This record gives sequence, C-alpha cells and structure tokens, in this order.
Amino acid sequence: MGKGFFQVPTAFNEPIKTYAPGTPEREEVLNQYKKYYSSRVEVPLYIGAEEIKTGNTKPMSPPHEHAHIVGHYHTADQKHIQKAINNCLQSREAWANLTWEQRAAIFLKAAELIAGPYRAKINAATMMAQSKTIHQAEIDAACELIDFLRFNVEYMSQIYEEQPDSAEGIWNRVEYRPLEGFVYAITPFNFTAIAGNLPASAAMMGNVVVWKPSDSQVFSAKVIMDVFNEAGLPKGVINMVMGDPVMITNTVLDSPDFSGLHFTGSTHVFKSLWKQIGNNIDKYKTYPRIVGETGGKDFIVAHPTAKPAQVATAIVRGAFEFQGQKCSAASRVYLPKSTAKTILDLVKKDLESINKPGSPEDMGNFITAVIHEGSFDKLAKYIDQAKADKDAEIFAGGNYDKSTGYFIEPTVIVTNNAKYSTMCTELFGPVVTVYVYDDKDWSNTLKLVDGTSEYALTGAVLAQDRYAIEEATKALQNCAGNFYINDKPTGAVVGQQPFGGARASGTNDKAGSAQNLLRWVSPRLIKETFVTPENYRYPFLG
Repeated sequence: MGKGFFQVPTAFNEPIKTYAPGTPEREEVLNQYKKYYSSRVEVPLYIGAEEIKTGNTKPMSPPHEHAHIVGHYHTADQKHIQKAINNCLQSREAWANLTWEQRAAIFLKAAELIAGPYRAKINAATMMAQSKTIHQAEIDAACELIDFLRFNVEYMSQIYEEQPDSAEGIWNRVEYRPLEGFVYAITPFNFTAIAGNLPASAAMMGNVVVWKPSDSQVFSAKVIMDVFNEAGLPKGVINMVMGDPVMITNTVLDSPDFSGLHFTGSTHVFKSLWKQIGNNIDKYKTYPRIVGETGGKDFIVAHPTAKPAQVATAIVRGAFEFQGQKCSAASRVYLPKSTAKTILDLVKKDLESINKPGSPEDMGNFITAVIHEGSFDKLAKYIDQAKADKDAEIFAGGNYDKSTGYFIEPTVIVTNNAKYSTMCTELFGPVVTVYVYDDKDWSNTLKLVDGTSEYALTGAVLAQDRYAIEEATKALQNCAGNFYINDKPTGAVVGQQPFGGARASGTNDKAGSAQNLLRWVSPRLIKETFVTPENYRYPFLG
C-alpha cells in the first residue's frame, strides 16, 4: 500500500452568516428551532457502540421558558461510568494505531457536516439549550467549532512534522504517542464549541475519552455526538456520560488508567480536581496531564485619550453579549473622570435601545436568559446588595424576573470603592461594575487593575496615546492571558487569538493552538545507529 507525506487542507476560518431578515439561513434555523421546541428529544448515554437509556432521566428546558420541556436525558450509575472507562481502554489500541491521516479525515468531515447539513441543527440546539441569540450561536456552535476541527488538524500535522536533527551515521526521529490510558473531558454550558473541542482535540491526537458535558448543555451535546457518529468516529473513542458529577469524577479519577483531564469550568471545581488527582497520584500508571481554563474577572481600562463611543461599545458588547456568560466577558471597568460621564451616558443610551430580555427565537432580542435559577438568584442577590450599599449605585438596569424565563436586565453598577464586591467577584452574568479614577492616577490605576483580581484571563485597554498603550501593556502583562488593545476583551478566534489565562484562570494551554494539542501526546525519541561500534575504547585512551 502506497504511503506519502500528506498535506492536510489549509485551514481557514468559517465565514459567519448574517441571518439578516430574508436570508435563507434565518428561515432554516427558525424552522429547526420550531421543530426542537415542539419535540421531545431523548438523550442516551453514548458508551462504546451502545446508546444506553437507563430510565433515570432529567428534563431539559430552555432557560428563557423554563416551564417548557423539550426533552429528557438519561443519567448514569457508577457501573455505566466503569463501562465507559472499559470501552475506552478496549478501543484505545485500534484508535491509537490508526494512521493519523485517517483520524484527520474524520474530524475534517465533522467540520464540513457542521458547515453544511448540521449548521441549522447545532445553532438551533444552542439557541434552545443555552438561550443564545442566533448571532452568538453562529459564532460559537457553528463557526468556532468548525475552526477548532480544521485548525487542529493542521496543527496536528505540524506537530508530527517537527523532527530533530540527525548527525552522520544516525537517524533521530520523534513519534508523538497518545497518552497511555484515557482522558477525562469536563465541558461547560456556555460554549458548544468548547463542549465539542475538549474531547475532540484529545481524540484527534489518538486518545480515547470519557466526556461529561454540562447538565445545561446536553441538548446541543447530542448534536455534537450525532455529527461525530456521522463523520465516522469509531464507537468507544468518545464516550458521553451524564449524571451526578461527584460520582462520575470519583469513579474516573479512581482508575489507574486515568491519564489526563481536559477541563473548562469554575476555578473552585478545577482546584478540587487538581487536589483529588494529587491525592490519587500513587494509583496512576502515568503522571496525568491537567489542562484547565476556568474563571475570569475581566477588565476594560480606558485612558483619558480613549474615544468615548469606542469605550461605550466595548462595554456594551463585552459585558452583555450572551448575558455576560462568557469567561472572557467584561466585568469590571475603569474610566477616567474627564470622560466617564460621556461614556456612561452612551452606555445607558445603548441599553435603552435594547429590547427587554426575551427568547432567542425573536431575533430582535440582543439579550436573552441566564442559564438557570441558581445563576439568576446569585445575580439578583448582588444587584439587590448594590441597591442597598452606600458605596455603589445602579446606574442602568437592575431589574430581573424569573416568572417565565431567567431574565436579568443588563445592569451597570457604579462604585467609588475600587475593591467593591462586584469589582472583585466573578458574577458570570449581565452585570458590569464601573470605577471612576482621577486622570492623574492613570499609572496607579494600572496597578489597581493588576492587583484587584485573582484571575488573569482577558483584559482590554482603550487609548489613543501610544505611550499609554505601551505602559498598560507592560503593567498588565501578568493579569490577562488574552490582552486586547482598542477592542472589547471577548471574541477570540481560532487560528488568530489562541485562548487561555493564568493565575486562577487556568493553565494557559491555549485552546485553538498547537500548544494545547501537545498536551495530549507523549513524545518518544528513536535513535537509530547505522554502523554500530564494536570496541568500547575511545580514541583518547590511545
């Protein structure tokens, strides 16, 4: 059978469709949304070749209409998790030994399926499950997931191509082996693309995976599994399980074959997992890889030379798109006294033009619902506290209602206390807090920005003064893994802005880059000598 040094198709970013009135994609996704709304989807456990229906189910409801049930998902017992682990291990050898171009073809096909016949399905499912507007669903569930799949294939080929030099008479080569064991992927509710990428990126490098999606994202997770199955991913390579997260995690981390954690979620949970892995370290056959992207308390800092309209737009888009439920969302803002009123008035004007929160099916809505009642109650509590505190005021918004859906009005809090609770605490909702500083305190404000939060995920500086931009870039180098100049701190694009942060925001292994894929392989150096020595004596011995 002939072989060759294969070149993969050049990766490119999937074009974003507009869904403007009258476009065919708008009609298609709305029709699919209506089908899902009137359906009763049943989501099984995907373990090996089986789709297991345990009978222990939980309902799935849109956050924007929580009384309406669109389906149920089945939950696992401990025996199912052990079965998933066993299926991983049984599938590992064949999958790891499959030539890399065959693995690449599966995920390239998955990308094309999402770009074509599954686009409306995955977008409508994301609108339904996570209450995303069509624009937010398109840039996430369709475009970003497509980009992850295409670019990761290209990065994989680049990794395999990277080889050491060889000297005269020897040949050095490196093979990039998958990890010995299985990978545990835990994914969040807020990005369908992340939910697909975390198990897929590890699997692409030859690993087998136990995947636990968020309870709040199972509806769209099923579409991901449908895509992988149609793309030809062998059964047992990615096993999707739902259920009690503590039971699932304890069972997985108790296995001696656990070899890696790919995680996106809360800082608290990630730290507890790290600790649990450390306590179990003597059980494992290898040192597990731990890759995590966690929380953020992301900032916008405006210099006095920044244009007010640009700052206002960065705040509205950065803080309130997808109800602020992005780990990169702007959550604390520092404005100079000289332009603060102008900027805030522009923000209020924008918010007054936004419809009240509602269903994503109404494409006139910029804001929809937060993910569940727990999130709603937490946000309402902080809003009420700001109404009562003397060192804070509600400048805009501040209303909420969960009678039909979990709706929080976009809210701007202004405080004279730079360490006010909502300047420091991750809220994960459509609430942004503004602190106004004296123009002369620009340099000290940068120190304040750097020292206020335990997180270091994203941040943005807006200024026309290039010296100020350079000063901010240097002063804030450790408090944002993704740093934006004259832009909002959200919207990283695969292949352009590899994403991740440090400090309490994670391991900064940069999803959407070769750095992340390298975490899922264990290189082996092979040195071959062509003429082997037959005398131990070196020339210096005479």
